Amino acid sequence: MQEVKQPNKKPFIFYYLIALVAIMLINSLLVPQIVQRAVKEVDYNTFMQMTYDKQIDEVQVQDNQIVFTAKDDKTIYKTGLMDDPDRTQRLYDSGAKFSSEIVEEASPILSFLISWLLPLIIIIGFGQLMYRQMAKKAGGDSMMFGMGGMGKSNAKVYVKSSNGIKFTDVAGEDEAKENLTEIVEYLHDPDKYKEIGASMPKGILLVGPPGTGKTMLAKAVAGEANVPFFSMSGSEFVEMFVGMGASKVRDLFKQAKEKAPCIVFIDEIDAIGKKRDGQVGGNDEREQTLNQLLTEMDGFEGNNGVIILAATNRPESLDPALLRPGRFDRRIIVDKPDLKGRVEILKVHAKDVKMDETVDLDAIALATSGAVGSDLANMINEAAINAVKEGREFVSQKDLFAAVEQVLVGKEKKDRIMSKEERRIVSYHEVGHALISALQKNSEPVQKITIVPRTMGALGYVMQVPEEEKYLNTEAELRDMLVGLVGGRAAEEVVFDTVTTGAANDIEKATSIARNMITRYGMSKRFGLVGLATVESQYLEGRTALNCSDETAAAIDEEVVAMIKESYDQALQMLRENRELMDKLAAFLIERETITGKEFMEIFRREKGLPDPEEEKKDAAEGATGQKAETKKDETDNTVADAMKGNNIDVTIGEQVMTSTDPTFQPLAFEDSLQEAKEQTTSENATKETAGEASQSDAAVEKPENKTETSAESKDSKDPKDPPQGPVGLFSHGTIS
Repeated sequence: MQEVKQPNKKPFIFYYLIALVAIMLINSLLVPQIVQRAVKEVDYNTFMQMTYDKQIDEVQVQDNQIVFTAKDDKTIYKTGLMDDPDRTQRLYDSGAKFSSEIVEEASPILSFLISWLLPLIIIIGFGQLMYRQMAKKAGGDSMMFGMGGMGKSNAKVYVKSSNGIKFTDVAGEDEAKENLTEIVEYLHDPDKYKEIGASMPKGILLVGPPGTGKTMLAKAVAGEANVPFFSMSGSEFVEMFVGMGASKVRDLFKQAKEKAPCIVFIDEIDAIGKKRDGQVGGNDEREQTLNQLLTEMDGFEGNNGVIILAATNRPESLDPALLRPGRFDRRIIVDKPDLKGRVEILKVHAKDVKMDETVDLDAIALATSGAVGSDLANMINEAAINAVKEGREFVSQKDLFAAVEQVLVGKEKKDRIMSKEERRIVSYHEVGHALISALQKNSEPVQKITIVPRTMGALGYVMQVPEEEKYLNTEAELRDMLVGLVGGRAAEEVVFDTVTTGAANDIEKATSIARNMITRYGMSKRFGLVGLATVESQYLEGRTALNCSDETAAAIDEEVVAMIKESYDQALQMLRENRELMDKLAAFLIERETITGKEFMEIFRREKGLPDPEEEKKDAAEGATGQKAETKKDETDNTVADAMKGNNIDVTIGEQVMTSTDPTFQPLAFEDSLQEAKEQTTSENATKETAGEASQSDAAVEKPENKTETSAESKDSKDPKDPPQGPVGLFSHGTIS
């Protein structure tokens, strides 16, 4: 879309008058002084003597003076005019050139035009040119240029353009695009809807978190519609003087009605649409602006042919009179995209970026659960910048995963040097998180562990990526999550018999989860199914406010303390039972600084005596082909069930890796680990299906109770969860200094 510029004309009368007076003073005082200084005044005797001496070159006789020049130095002289009958003869004898001024009576009208009107026209034209240039640079009205533009709408008007944003440029919000497409179709062919009796929607409210694409959807509507498009921010209606905002609203709708059918887009409408409190001394300017907006949207006159688009991320703060049908007929939720939506968004932003064959956008989308469109666009751009810094012409998967980490936890802080003791503390802290996740049944698989400091304050973190999207969390999953969050603090106490400040972020997250379980999710035996808190600003920070008495609030605090203490005691017990394994993992992490989930699980399986994934796949394949079907299947099911009960990965780790003692062993990249995990998951699903077919033929020899128990355990282990807070799939268990 191309913006239509409308110059705002304001008179510069005051400045014009000042300039005119200045020119008059210059012409009447300064210019004559300058000219006069070049002419030397002499007496008449000198003129006569120079005539006798033949020193005069040229003479001009005027009405009241004689102006002449000397032959030698070309100096200009003047003298008074006197009654001298012989003057003409003397000038002739001296050989000078002489003449007399011819006085013509000038027209008074022409004299006025030249002396006054012409300079005034020049001044006005020059002033208008200067004003337009200044207004263009200032971008709008200014109080210093006069009061003529106050109360006028400065909305940007757009017309159709071939290079504007289209619906094809917006991905991940199919439902929102479908609703807005209906509006565009109505504007293109209104008769089709009028025949059945349908009327045009008057207003559409776009609601959602920041960065989800509300403004981009409005731009896409402007790019698709063949009608004028007015764009204005809610803050632009706010003025210093009472009544100016209402005047801008009137002027905006006046322009829109003149160009109907058209679309008016008001971004951040909560700036003028907040609830009216009716208190004395309130914001009269804002309320008058809101009242005028209500009248224009659904008043006696109506707004025939004008569709209102508005965007906000605070719908709970808007006035109820503004939200009713007839003003805003539709409320379109532009929420965070799901896995499929994230893949589509990544494809849209990656279409103009050169990428190699290693790029897997599905893996990136899976690792960025909870990210919005702006986050994904930023990740693609950061990946391209990383590729340029590395001197490559194409973006690789490694660049994309580095960009994901950079956006979520910051860049690596390589200049921060920790002491040996601090490195040990951070290593045990992060290993504590990862080890508890592997020991639990309801935790997500670990994909990366690092003790490299990050710019966002984390001294280390554990990355856990879910196998699939989830929208619900069970109570068991939340309790396991609490144990995992306090696992780092528990590891510090088990190993060092003391604690540090590194668990500040973990404690904050654990407290929030526990409080939500009690006050919002009804997972407390003491309070039962009672809602004790309400969510405020759900599309922003998601802040909760207690809705209970002070006594109940104190009881809630006691319940939270008890729940976290129970989780902490459980974490201490699990880590003490696996102290030797934790020491080996911590030593390996200190040596490498960064290890992948595959390396972590290889050490975990070896120390726990669990079979490798290759052996499990081989046994399952033999069972599927009918070779020793009953024996092999029972062994595989029991082994897999035990493994899942211990490490919660459902055999998601890929191929077998070398041990850490091998000198040729190199840490696998995070993206390789994730890709192999995905391939392994796909392969195992196919194996399970084949094994299931084989088991049906052997139903007579298989024990039903064993089959039920194993399948139930497999189902539990295949339910990864998203953390209820923050970017899903990433636990930033970092230490905060």
